[in-house]
Amino acid sequence: MKVTEHLKNANGKTLFTIEVLPPLKGQNIRSLFDHLDPLMEFKPPFIDVTYHREEYVYKKKDNGLLEKRSVRKRPGTVGICAAIQNHYKVDTVPHIICGGFSKEETENALIDLHFLGIDNVLVLQGDAIKNEGRFVPEPDGHRYASELLQQVVDMNNGIYLDDELLNPTPTNFCIGVAGYPEKHFAAPNMKTDLKYLKLKVDLGADYIVTQMFFDNKKYFDFVKRCRDAGIHVPIIPGIKPITAKSQINILPTTFHIDIPEALADEVERCKDNEAARQVGIEWAIHQSKELIKAGVPTLHFYSMGKADPIYKIAKALF
Repeated sequence: MKVTEHLKNANGKTLFTIEVLPPLKGQNIRSLFDHLDPLMEFKPPFIDVTYHREEYVYKKKDNGLLEKRSVRKRPGTVGICAAIQNHYKVDTVPHIICGGFSKEETENALIDLHFLGIDNVLVLQGDAIKNEGRFVPEPDGHRYASELLQQVVDMNNGIYLDDELLNPTPTNFCIGVAGYPEKHFAAPNMKTDLKYLKLKVDLGADYIVTQMFFDNKKYFDFVKRCRDAGIHVPIIPGIKPITAKSQINILPTTFHIDIPEALADEVERCKDNEAARQVGIEWAIHQSKELIKAGVPTLHFYSMGKADPIYKIAKALF
């Protein structure tokens, strides 16, 4: 079932959904199921699975020369989505990214997802490789999420890269895109950021899921600005609890977000990570209660491999 159908069928009730990471290379699917098992108590209608592009490292050879090697630390997004749907009978939303894919590889991945009966995709540009200063697309790949989105829309209309195919079957993906309540770091200002977000909605995006935020006012302001700009699709808030003292400094740097002074002060006063984790849980519960009262379609939690804090938050809410 499509994400938009789940939201419609909820009849205004706020749902509980989560995003998970694929297991590290060398681990099996059981490690992910152990993470998900306790959270299934809250009946998530869909689960997002992130995609992680190949990275490259340089290994020194015996002759002193450097050899470039491809490293994929979290493979298997397509297979994991199929496994989750088979094991839990819950819909999945695989992330599809520009980075690391040619257009043909993207098409093949989408065909696999269609064959598996996966109805949803979240379309993203993806991150730059760590040793590159800016995002660089693959040869014959997409530079922007809007270009990738257009390819998915084309396939939904039966338009494939090979225009000589006879009677190609259209796909039928529900398409999500990302929104940034505090502005995408590459955009010069919020007005420009919203212009490109509206472009993606006009091209065919069905819903928006936001980057994590810790100040609900920023989400509410973002939604209002979207509506004023003519963006009327569902806007799902993304929530992540603080789970360690170091995240007060790491998260702003990594995700280009602000930490409210009150939250930062509380975490800094904590004597250890366990105390900081409890502060993060309580802050997320407070955030979530206000968002539920405002009627958000679902609370979408970024679990990042840590199920216990999400469980405690959901137990207090659902």
